[in-house]
Amino acid sequence: MSTQTSGVDVFDLGSEHEQVVFCNDPATGLKAIIAIHSTALGPALGGTRFYPYASTNDAITDVLNLSRGMSYKAALAGLDLGGGKAVIIGDPATLKNEALLRAYGRFVQSLDGRYYTACDVGTFSEDMDHIARECDYVTGRTVAHGGAGDSSVLTAYGVFQGMRAAAEVVLGTDSLAGRTVGVAGVGKVGRHLVRHLIEDGATVVVTDVHQPSVDAVREEFPQVTSVESTQALVASELDVYAPCALGGAITDEVVDVLSAKIVCGAANNQLAHPGVEKALEDRGILYAPDYCVNSGGLIQVADELEGFSFDRAHQRATGIFDTTRQVFELAKTDGVAPAIAADRLAERRMRDVGRLRGLWLNS
Repeated sequence: MSTQTSGVDVFDLGSEHEQVVFCNDPATGLKAIIAIHSTALGPALGGTRFYPYASTNDAITDVLNLSRGMSYKAALAGLDLGGGKAVIIGDPATLKNEALLRAYGRFVQSLDGRYYTACDVGTFSEDMDHIARECDYVTGRTVAHGGAGDSSVLTAYGVFQGMRAAAEVVLGTDSLAGRTVGVAGVGKVGRHLVRHLIEDGATVVVTDVHQPSVDAVREEFPQVTSVESTQALVASELDVYAPCALGGAITDEVVDVLSAKIVCGAANNQLAHPGVEKALEDRGILYAPDYCVNSGGLIQVADELEGFSFDRAHQRATGIFDTTRQVFELAKTDGVAPAIAADRLAERRMRDVGRLRGLWLNS
């Protein structure tokens, strides 16, 4: 098989990655890609995204970007874990079933512990239970099966802690009370984030391409208002913008029109391209690096590896406030954007601790 797909060379795209595995099971329709970016700090952990990619190229690009982000996320969160991610290509509403998930579990099992999977977009704790019937390397399972359950709970909590740290820098207080926060995407994570913001006294404006998600949030919190699109939300008068849907949310066009002085959300890979972090800085907008503030879910499912304790995981996720503060302090000291400061902290730990370990083998 050629490593090149329509002009895209996997070895070029994944030049930093240790391993990329293509999983094919025609009987169930499974087409999946598992990418292991680094195991320098320990076995790779990252969720399985089930998504109807327009092309295999798009799926490859996404899984490589996401897995790299997981290495940095785990390192910055202080976990002894590496970075990996998986994508299953297809519409989960029509393709997902027990047989496919179990077939996928056997592929994960074949990696012998170099990669642990968990939930992501399009997959849920119940899906992890199916995968676990064929695989020992699964986290994010249901509470009934001894798992952490829905990892979006602590993802949202961590984003809120990061937002508090950003508010301390920009607004002089770690409270969002009286401030207007725009949340783009009120699915699993965004919905929990809205609750934290309302409880803190913030005014919340939301949008989502899935109208039932908006309706559910507004039913629970009638004081929340909604707008018809992300474009409308970005153009609103905001103090904080929280992208909580898919990646690439912060484009040059968004930076140009954004009134918010803080960007802090749960989405992965928010910066659409290198250089956007400089554009944010030039406009006086403080960016809380996505993989720093959204690591609560990773902390939650990683805790399963020790025998899950929600209280312990919650305490660790509370530390995202201090980690985000540390990123902002280094950014100021080094005279760089927070995104670069976060990378430096993560890379320093991967280098200093990772050199003790090397390639992870489960033996």
